[in-house]
Amino acid sequence: MTRKSDRRQFVGGLTLGGLLAGPVAGTRAEQGAGKGKAVPREVRLEHLRPRQIDEAMKACPTLFQPLGTIEWHGLHNVVGLDAVKAHLLCTRAAQRGGGLVAPPLFGGVGGLDEPHTFIMEPENDIFSVLVRGWVEKLCREAVRQGFKAIIVLTGHYGAAQQMVVREAAVRMSRALAVPVLGTPEYWLALDVGYGGDHAAWGETSLMLYLYPESVDLAQLGDAPHRGVGGRDPKKFATRADGEKLAETIIGRLASLARQMPTWDAATRQRFVDAEAALVGRQIALSGQTKTAWAGWRNLGKGVLRDYGRLLVEQKFEDIAAGVDKL
Repeated sequence: MTRKSDRRQFVGGLTLGGLLAGPVAGTRAEQGAGKGKAVPREVRLEHLRPRQIDEAMKACPTLFQPLGTIEWHGLHNVVGLDAVKAHLLCTRAAQRGGGLVAPPLFGGVGGLDEPHTFIMEPENDIFSVLVRGWVEKLCREAVRQGFKAIIVLTGHYGAAQQMVVREAAVRMSRALAVPVLGTPEYWLALDVGYGGDHAAWGETSLMLYLYPESVDLAQLGDAPHRGVGGRDPKKFATRADGEKLAETIIGRLASLARQMPTWDAATRQRFVDAEAALVGRQIALSGQTKTAWAGWRNLGKGVLRDYGRLLVEQKFEDIAAGVDKL
């Protein structure tokens, strides 16, 4: 797995605002309003009126919460890539499977030591105050509003960020008695060759598919590219690869959005047990080795490569069985 390295960042509760007002999937700006072109359902919570929200929740009471950050993503990508990416994936998944999408949160644990990066919490701080607090409160508010399932998708994924988000989701699942999934998007696409990177082949390919006008590969000179971790995007990033990765992720998110509100208490407990085993193992390895990324050391060898499929198929015990191999 290619890792996002040296992240240091959190930016409170800022939303995407105007950046996504036009290019978000499902709006007329992206899909066009010409004759014969269907305009997908609006799923962005902040763009809906009360009765529209009630109708959508009646059909599927799942809330997506995208997480990201403001961080250098090479000279060729926008600095809000993580949140933009997560928001677009959630939006398309909600349009396909149901549910609503909350405004994205710009901020996370860590961030590159590069320009135009807001640093609010240390890179490897698994004792995060800001992210953990935001995720917990957002989950509590979602349940108070009547949602029966929550998917917290982080497009920013330093090791500590991933552990904080997944651990908070486990605790909120238990405390609120609704299933809460907290995961980076790439974990849903491990079996199609994406192990996460930073502004390299994977993320750039995703953006070439999800939001192509945000990418300008002509801004890159010769490798090595500053603040890019992974395969050279100038040589390898393509819209076709982005489509393969994105559609895998979107399809699985859509399936989970439909399923999760229907899980009974026993199914929810099996899910929570598997997620708790996963993040518990990552945290333990981090403590034992004093290396935040210790829990990812065997991911590139195929350990838990089927996580996304197993999650959708509710084979939670198979996920838990693979945890000791991390």
